[in-house]
Amino acid sequence: MPPTPEPGAQNDGGRKRGGRKRDPQRDAVILEATLDVLAEVGYTGMTMDLVAARARAGKATMYRRWPSKDVLVLDAVALLQSQEPGVSDLLDTGSLRGDFIAMTADAPAARQMYKLRVMRGLSTVTNAEPETARAITSAIADPWSHATHKLLQRAVKRGEIADHYDFGTIALVVPSICAYRTLMHGGEVNQKYLMSLIDALVLPAVGLTGHLSARI
Repeated sequence: MPPTPEPGAQNDGGRKRGGRKRDPQRDAVILEATLDVLAEVGYTGMTMDLVAARARAGKATMYRRWPSKDVLVLDAVALLQSQEPGVSDLLDTGSLRGDFIAMTADAPAARQMYKLRVMRGLSTVTNAEPETARAITSAIADPWSHATHKLLQRAVKRGEIADHYDFGTIALVVPSICAYRTLMHGGEVNQKYLMSLIDALVLPAVGLTGHLSARI
């Protein structure tokens, strides 16, 4: 099946006129502008006009790439999450708890505060667009759950934990709580909070105890 012409393109004897190839760098500028606007005015206050002005982009160009505000926001959140360390970057410390400490190590404070402001800006999406809220929650949770799953499998390989636990469910516990805390209450999520959840919920769930009073 031949490719569908881009909006605005015309076919003249098999030749395309008009239409412009997507520029990934330009897309990133628009998505970063979306995050900035979300951090400043929240989901309810955000408009395509505001983002276009911030990115110095034409509205027609934006609507051609992102037909609605929800699609734009979802892509912006995906960009934000893609900037987090990947699964392949997870440090092997020799213990599951040590791996979690390494994974949750504080990023630069300015970046963490920026991400928190974006997440707070998204808190109003829950009532405005439930479907979008669920998609955003998934986008926030997926990178963490994938990383957690890898750490759990690594712990199995070194004989630290058994392999009969429901790793899929366990890997969703912390990101689900954090997404609720951030989106519903605008609460802060830092390493201390993450490790308190890991010590209280994740490690006991795989048979590792004795960390509730531990200090990182």
